[in-house]
Amino acid sequence: MTGKAVLFDFDGTIADTAPDLGHALNRQRIARNHPPLPIELVRMVASAGARGLLELGFGLKPEDPDYSAMREEFLDFYTEQFYRDTCLFPGIAELLEHLDKQAVPWGVVTNKPAKFTQPLMRLLGLHHRAGCIISGDDTAHTKPHPEPLLAACRQMNVLPNRCIYLGDDIRDVQASLAAGIIPIVALYGYLGNGAPPDTWGAAELIDHPNDLLCYL
Repeated sequence: MTGKAVLFDFDGTIADTAPDLGHALNRQRIARNHPPLPIELVRMVASAGARGLLELGFGLKPEDPDYSAMREEFLDFYTEQFYRDTCLFPGIAELLEHLDKQAVPWGVVTNKPAKFTQPLMRLLGLHHRAGCIISGDDTAHTKPHPEPLLAACRQMNVLPNRCIYLGDDIRDVQASLAAGIIPIVALYGYLGNGAPPDTWGAAELIDHPNDLLCYL
């Protein structure tokens, strides 16, 4: 294995998917006579997917009896309109263009199911350019387990210690460290509502996608 590569999380790092995730959650809330939640609250848990959103919207946890049915409903609503307002974060298009011009391979490693990741990557015009797309159901384990990142390294033929992983969630940093990959935090992303990012153990925190270029 040779070369170097850049890996990206998807939600909250490459793409701002929170508006469409929030729309699905608020459809559920409105149907149950709850007021819609502001996007600012949704962004705080968007990286945690349905699990985080259902806890935000209804206080539900995976062990609750209503969780499975509510999760299915949420996913059905999201499936109907998962590309309504989703877009690339400012600076991502320019960063990826720079990587392509410099022949630096890049890929996506996300916990998002492939049935959303794959079409979104196509709709955003990125699918044919990515060296790999590892979704949440492509490996036996999801982040913070290192397996998805290691699978990406194998697919891209690069050593883990020659990779950078940019993400916006503590699980991204945990997975990177476990895989031997350099973790960098996207402060422009969702970040969650837990411990502050400067305590996650990342190599660096960046405010804008183009700040990543100094590591290449």
